[in-house]
Amino acid sequence: MSRSRRNAGVWPAYPDIPICLDNSDAAANSYGTTPTTPTTPELLSSTRPTHLSPTSINAQNFSNTETSPTTTIETSSPCSIILSIPEPPPEIQQRSHRPNPRFFPSQRPRIYLGAAMTSQGPNSHKNIPTSNAHPGLGILNGLPKPPSIEVSEPINEKDESEPNIAQRIEETLWRYNASGNIVKRWLLEIISWLFSFFCMAAVVGVLIKLKDEPLTKWALAKKTGLTLNAYISVLSKLAGAALMLPVSEALGQLKWSWFLEHSKQMWDFEIFDNASRGPWGSFLLLIRTKGRALAALGALITIFSLALDPFFQQVVDFPERWAQHDTSSSIPRVTSYEPPYIPEIFQGMEEQQSDQLLQPVVQRFFYDNGTQPVPFGNGTRPEIPITCPTSNCTWPEYETLAVCSKCTSMNVAEILTFTCLNTTIDWSAHSTGSTIDNTLPNGTVCGYFINATSNSPILMSGYIKNETATGSTVGEALLVRLLPLTTSLTKKRLFGTGSINFKEIRNPIIDALIVSSANGAESVYRMEAPIMHECVLSWCVHTMRSSYAWGEYTEEVVSTFENTTDGPSPWESFEVPKEEGGGTFVVYTQNITVTPPVSSFGRSNLTVFDTTYTVDNTSASNVVAIFGDMFPSTYTANNAATKPSLVYKNYHSGPRIRALGFNPWLAPNNITQHMERLAVAMTNILRSSPSRSMAKGKAYDRESYVSVRWEWLTLPLGLLFVSLIFLAATITKSAMEQDRVGVWKTSAYATLLYGLPDEMQTQITRNTSQSTPRAKAKELRVKLQPNGGWRISGSFFTPFTPKPKPSQPPPGWI
Repeated sequence: MSRSRRNAGVWPAYPDIPICLDNSDAAANSYGTTPTTPTTPELLSSTRPTHLSPTSINAQNFSNTETSPTTTIETSSPCSIILSIPEPPPEIQQRSHRPNPRFFPSQRPRIYLGAAMTSQGPNSHKNIPTSNAHPGLGILNGLPKPPSIEVSEPINEKDESEPNIAQRIEETLWRYNASGNIVKRWLLEIISWLFSFFCMAAVVGVLIKLKDEPLTKWALAKKTGLTLNAYISVLSKLAGAALMLPVSEALGQLKWSWFLEHSKQMWDFEIFDNASRGPWGSFLLLIRTKGRALAALGALITIFSLALDPFFQQVVDFPERWAQHDTSSSIPRVTSYEPPYIPEIFQGMEEQQSDQLLQPVVQRFFYDNGTQPVPFGNGTRPEIPITCPTSNCTWPEYETLAVCSKCTSMNVAEILTFTCLNTTIDWSAHSTGSTIDNTLPNGTVCGYFINATSNSPILMSGYIKNETATGSTVGEALLVRLLPLTTSLTKKRLFGTGSINFKEIRNPIIDALIVSSANGAESVYRMEAPIMHECVLSWCVHTMRSSYAWGEYTEEVVSTFENTTDGPSPWESFEVPKEEGGGTFVVYTQNITVTPPVSSFGRSNLTVFDTTYTVDNTSASNVVAIFGDMFPSTYTANNAATKPSLVYKNYHSGPRIRALGFNPWLAPNNITQHMERLAVAMTNILRSSPSRSMAKGKAYDRESYVSVRWEWLTLPLGLLFVSLIFLAATITKSAMEQDRVGVWKTSAYATLLYGLPDEMQTQITRNTSQSTPRAKAKELRVKLQPNGGWRISGSFFTPFTPKPKPSQPPPGWI
């Protein structure tokens, strides 16, 4: 028998075995180790080599030698090519030094070496032949015939349930992605962008409607308890999340486009993948692309989207403001002063009375510093009965009858004369007589006189000079004198019109001279010139502006009008016969009428006013009677060391004398200010009287309103429209590359399908490498071939298949 030439040092001699090679379907007709899970033929790659699937091009051409007995290996398909393997001579068919491998298709592992068997050995399977008469494949005690490998359906496995909702949605999206319609391929992203747009539009629409409106107009707060802040927060979160979906998917699509043009580092794949997931990956992508790629725009959108919620929260603010209350406020004004009056009869005749409303207040200004404001809230309590249902009220300008005050400082040298005269001492606190009976004492007085050259000179400031045998001494000093410019009983006018500086004022309440020593009794004894004022109180009309806020009432006199028309004195006196009791009967005969002109300052369509303001003669007379107690009066001191005394109420029976804790008429007190305060207090009493009327005003309350700061919407709206541009550019780019790469976006399926070949994965992850796969990914460069998978290049491995070592069997041998 002829034998083939062989090298005994390389591989042992084997019998010539004919091998059947099938060129039809190598994968289906070959046999080998059966995997755990049956392999479907259509999933096997045609590019990967199968050692037990020889084709015609893999068959070797043998030299023409003698034909030897052969052993035939049968397969499930007819043979197309039969190669003869020479059988070894009988002398070399000795026991192999290797353990005998045995193949069991139904066991794991399916190939056993040696004779060690489990209880489920080869005899346990009925399809395994046990004959060892003829060795197979040159293996002693081997199978005479290779077993037929039968691939069957999996058994004892449960059928998968029907796809759930998520799977159905995914399948629908895959069908849309594979569609030839551009809108369908990007339908989810377009809908997501539109959803973000409508969320932002809902926020902007509500803000436009509620801008500068009270927060109470937000109806959902009452119905559902949802505040405006919560509404904006929810919609901003939804808008941000919806905005990021198209950006993320567009970045995922640009990931595939990035590898189409040129070979790029494999690491870029991970950077793009991370950029589609969050800001950190977007930041790395921005650095990697240096802002020059379209994907950099998507990375910027992802980074700036972190500020969406803070910017939305800054758009709206809720400051407080004063808002008009439903209930109106009111403030008193008086147009006609008519206080209650009850006549008082004495000896059959009606007697003069003082105004019972004004007298208590006015007297406090006579003998003290007047009324003081009462602290209330942040200011003082109003001295008039206002009505304010809230903490802030305002009123239109209004007119009211009032009392006005004027004071002027006078030149003493022009009015008074310093001299020493022997005259009646009508000012002393030691006088016991009556000015009517002319029983007042006389004496030498030195000081400042008015009408010094007349028959009845009046001392305004001076002292009594006592003449003794040893010389003259100083006696009682006159410190203050209040002298009305009408006589106290008959109300006859002095100086012709009863005034020196205010002759134009018609029907004054009081017009008097107020003279005070410059510095108490010492200045009187030093013969220093006194301080002299003329002050007048009169009826007038005020135009006022008032407001009340947080417990503080303020008012401002906008304008004042006084009756300056000429006219006779309102007083008329009658002598009463002695048989009727005697005396003088004085009557105030005129009603007070003040008629401001329509064109007077401060009157407008917003001013509450009347054409005429009046005071009847009885009320006016009673008001004037109050001042008879103090005007005239004097304030005297025995010497510089004693406490002065007030001499007042100079009536028929004689004056009254009292001490004062504080004398507001004595210098250096401000006489002008004191008289103004007295006029205000009297005006408040007039406005508080029963004859008052109420002017309506507005009441305001604190309310929160919606203040919109539109500039904070710049970032959200900017990101919205930039993302639209980015999405449109990505859609356009993917349409242009449709024949080269599919619309895969961030799909994990595409990553799995276009994974690296197994030998490349082994090269990258093999243990003999000196660096990690991540580091190799920075060196390895890849390019996506259209419809062809990845093309890999790099300098750290050789892409050629390594040659087998000499001691290894050729491919296809077990």
